[in-house]
Amino acid sequence: MPTSLTISTSTLYGFGLTLARVSGALVFVPLPGIRAVAEPARVGLAMALTVSLASRWPAPGGQVGIGALAVWMASEAALGVAMGIGMAIALEAFALAAQVFGLQAGYAYASTIDPNSEADSGVLLVFAQLIAGMLFFALGLDRELLRLFAQSLDVVAPGTYVPGPAAAVPIIRLGAALFAAGVRLALPVVSLLLMVDVALALLGRLNQQLQLLSLAFPVKMLLALAVLSWTAAMFPRVLAELGGQALVAARRAAGV
Repeated sequence: MPTSLTISTSTLYGFGLTLARVSGALVFVPLPGIRAVAEPARVGLAMALTVSLASRWPAPGGQVGIGALAVWMASEAALGVAMGIGMAIALEAFALAAQVFGLQAGYAYASTIDPNSEADSGVLLVFAQLIAGMLFFALGLDRELLRLFAQSLDVVAPGTYVPGPAAAVPIIRLGAALFAAGVRLALPVVSLLLMVDVALALLGRLNQQLQLLSLAFPVKMLLALAVLSWTAAMFPRVLAELGGQALVAARRAAGV
């Protein structure tokens, strides 16, 4: 006996609106190696996350015109972008710290291929981005982001989200927290390197026959690695704190 699968119009609307919200966030969430993946795989990931939220899909009633549907899709995408930017800012603190002390330690001369952008980047910058990406999953921030999607679908009805200053202020304040966390991570290394420069300058002033210029470069690189390995235990705590602030900012931007 032949059977037919019937999907209601409201279900299709709910799937499309949820997909727009999830896709807007995935554009900015810096998952490790996500940009090197083929486009169909990224589309499949967005659709899989959308299907996992099937119990929370909105169900618009009545007839919805093309114009209203386009406005709703843009609104949902803007909401997803706000969530994604919040999480991206939290992870960029590690890249900022690596950029600051990598330049001072002399690692700016050592470059490698960034697996995310496939561009030539500093070795410490790539290392910091990979560490941040792994901690993103280790601390469960991916689950918190998915839970935020589900909560936002319950609270924010489709087409009711209006981007404005009230939604932008928490994200802007999170940018200030990014610089504060980056400075906290880079300050021990930069302070030690400053002391090394001062000590070598005083030795060179006392005895001008000492050739300290060739010695300063490897000393600073080794000390930077030693201090970086010592402060690595702070990375999960800093990311957990900054990730919590990012989730709070994303909830406020979404009105959850």
